Amino acid sequence: MIRNFLSQEMGSFPKCHDGEGELGFIELFGEKDFSSGIRFFHHTVLPPKTSIGIHTHGNDEEIYIVLEGSGVMHLDGKDYEVAKGDVIINQPFGTHGIKNTGDQDLKLLVFEVVIDS
Repeated sequence: MIRNFLSQEMGSFPKCHDGEGELGFIELFGEKDFSSGIRFFHHTVLPPKTSIGIHTHGNDEEIYIVLEGSGVMHLDGKDYEVAKGDVIINQPFGTHGIKNTGDQDLKLLVFEVVIDS
């Protein structure tokens, strides 16, 4: 399968995990598209001052790849400045969220992998 995230129409997701504002969102691939434990693969765009609220996952890992922009990533009680090129791993049962603190869109690729129990 081949899909181009630059050519797909972006939907919107208001108050993602009780965050601020409305982010842009494309589900490139869903769980049914994979033979592995990957649950989803998304292209996500956070306009300035938009956030994905702080939330806790279960038995999975979620990976964020910063394509453009900058922001603050909350990981298990600590805040980290993130920018283009950063790759962030949210560990199983971890608490996390991200906020665009810059003046340009924060563009991300995000995927989640379920861990076998």
